[in-house]
Amino acid sequence: MIIGTGIDLTEIERIKQMHVEHPHMFDKILTPNERAQYEKRQGQAQAEYLAGRFSLKESFSKALGTGIGRHFSFQDAEFLDDELGKPHAVQSVFDGVVHVSVSHTAQLVMTQVILEGKPE
Repeated sequence: MIIGTGIDLTEIERIKQMHVEHPHMFDKILTPNERAQYEKRQGQAQAEYLAGRFSLKESFSKALGTGIGRHFSFQDAEFLDDELGKPHAVQSVFDGVVHVSVSHTAQLVMTQVILEGKPE
């Protein structure tokens, strides 16, 4: 049963600019494992990865129905790419199946998260 769904659209340039102005912001957004994947990328691929993880966590918080804040932080979920580049939720505060999708253009990243679990 679908428990929640969340969609987010993020401008890559906005995330790049935030990172320039606040270089430590990705310590707040990325888990240590996500940061390791981020550091293996260069240039635009890094910006897309950071924007993608920001957007995934926004989508996840929307699917939970909490938004990011008191009840959910960026560190409460971890999304890692497998060897083929497909993102997977490997850690989250949700006890169920987490389906994720990420899509990029040159300017935007769009993400969707679907939470699947047992009815309460």
